[in-house]
Amino acid sequence: MESKDGGSAAESCGQSKSGLNRFTLLCALLASTNSILLGYDIGVMSGAAMLIKENLKISSVQEEVLVGTLNIFSLIGSLASGKTSDFIGRRYTIVLAASTFLVGALFMGLAPSFHFILAGRIVAGIGVGIALMIAPLYTAELSPAMKRGFLTSLPEVFITLGILLGYVINYSLTGLPLNIGWRLMLGLAAVPAVAIALGVIAMPESPRWLAMKGRVDDAKKVLLKISSNPDEAELRLREITKAASLVTGPTGSPTSAHVATSGDWAGQGVWKELLIRPSWPVRRMLISAIGINFFMQASGNDAVIYYLPEVFKAAGIKRKKQLFGVNVIMGLSKSSFVLISALYLDKFGRRPLILLGSLGMAVSLFSLGLGSKFLGESSRKPAWAIVLCVVAACADVSFFSIGLGPITWVYSSEIFPMRLRAQGSSLAISVNRLVSGVVSLSFLSISNKITFGGMFFVLGGVMVVATLFFYVFMPETKGKSLEEMETLFQDSASNNNNNNCNKNTELELVSVTGD
Repeated sequence: MESKDGGSAAESCGQSKSGLNRFTLLCALLASTNSILLGYDIGVMSGAAMLIKENLKISSVQEEVLVGTLNIFSLIGSLASGKTSDFIGRRYTIVLAASTFLVGALFMGLAPSFHFILAGRIVAGIGVGIALMIAPLYTAELSPAMKRGFLTSLPEVFITLGILLGYVINYSLTGLPLNIGWRLMLGLAAVPAVAIALGVIAMPESPRWLAMKGRVDDAKKVLLKISSNPDEAELRLREITKAASLVTGPTGSPTSAHVATSGDWAGQGVWKELLIRPSWPVRRMLISAIGINFFMQASGNDAVIYYLPEVFKAAGIKRKKQLFGVNVIMGLSKSSFVLISALYLDKFGRRPLILLGSLGMAVSLFSLGLGSKFLGESSRKPAWAIVLCVVAACADVSFFSIGLGPITWVYSSEIFPMRLRAQGSSLAISVNRLVSGVVSLSFLSISNKITFGGMFFVLGGVMVVATLFFYVFMPETKGKSLEEMETLFQDSASNNNNNNCNKNTELELVSVTGD
C-alpha cells in the first residue's frame, strides 16, 4: 500500500510526522551494540598484531593468518545465523552472538601461545559472523519505513566506534610491558560482550518473526510499543500478517497457511527458493545483496585498517606512539562521517550516498597508491608524500563510512521478503566475511610482491567497477516498507524488460524502414 507521494502506507498514517519512537531507538541501539565487537577487533588488532609479532616472534604469514582467521570463521557464523534466527528468534540469536564472542575474547586475552590466540579468534569469529547478520536484520524488522535507513545503519556506527575504541586502547596501553599490553588489548573485548548479553533483557522479539510463528497477539503487543500510535500499529500489523500468510516455498504449497499460523515454520524451503528456483525479483535481490557485500570487502577497507600501521611504518613513521596516533586520527574521521551518513540516509536515499562514497574511495585509493609508490622508491621519505598518504587514508575510510559502510547493512537486511530475509541476508553477509578473510589473509603477501602502492592502485580499480555495479543494480529503497520490497524489485525488472522490448521494437522499425 502506498500513499500518493510514493511513500508507504505507514507513512500516510502520520508515522513520518510523529517522529521516531523512543523505545524503537533504544532497541535498535541495543541490537547494534553487537557490531561494536567486530569494530573493536579491527581497531585493536591493527596495533596488537604488531606487538604479538614482536613478542611471540611470529612471521608475517602467521600475522596474516592471525588477522584473517576471525574474518574467515565469521563466515560460519553468518551462514548459520539465518536458519538459527528463523528457529530460535532474532532476540536469542543476539545473545548467542555475544556469548560466543565472549568465550573467544577470554581465549585471546589469556592465550599463552600463538595457537591459543588462533583458537580464540576462531571462536570470536563465529560470534562476529552471527552479530553482523542479526543486528541490522533485527533493527530493520522493528523500524518504521521512514527511519529504517538511519536505524539500520547504526550497526556500522557501532563498528566505527568500536574501531575508534580499539585505536584508543592501543594508544593507551602501548607503554605497558610487551607480553601484557596485547593481552589486555584483546581481553578487554569481553566487556562489551557481557553488556550486550545483559541488554537483551530489555528488548522485545521481532514482530515479523512472531507473526511468522503464528503469534499474532504477541506481535501486536510489540508493535504497540514500537509504533507512534495505535493506528500505525494496526496498519503495520495488517501488512505483516498479510506477508506472514505468504510464508511458502516458490510453488505455493497448500500447507503454507497451516505453517504460517501454527508456528511450525522455521525457514523450510528458503535455500531452494533463493538458489535453485528463484523468481526474477528474488534473483535480482540476491545479486544486489551479494554484490554490495562483495564490494564492501573487495574495497580492502578492513585490510587497510588492519595493516595501515605496517604501511605507515614502511613510509617512515617508526615510533609506535606516532603510528597509533595516526590510527586515532583516522578513527575520528571515520566516526564523524558514518554519523553524518546515518543521519542523512533517509533524506538523500541509498543510491546517491553509495555512488558518492564509491567514487570518493576510488580517488582516495589511487592517491594513497601514488603516495605509497613514491615513498617506496625514494630513500628521503619527503614529508609531502607522508602527508598525502595520511590524508588519502583518512579520506578512504571517510568515503567508506559515507557509502558502503552503513548502506551494505541497510540494503542487505531490507530488500528480501519476510520468508527469505534471515537466510538471504545471512548468505549475502557470508560472502562479505569470505571476501574479508581472503583480502586480510593475502594483503601483506600481495603487497610484498607488487608493493603497497600497487595494491592500492588495484583496490582503486575495484572501486571503479563497484560504482558501475551500484549504478546498474541498486534501485532506491528509501521510504518503502519491508513488505513493498518485492514489488519494487518486480517493477524494476519489468522496467528493464520494457526498455529492452522498446529497443528491440525500434531496431525492427529501423530495419523495415531502412533508416
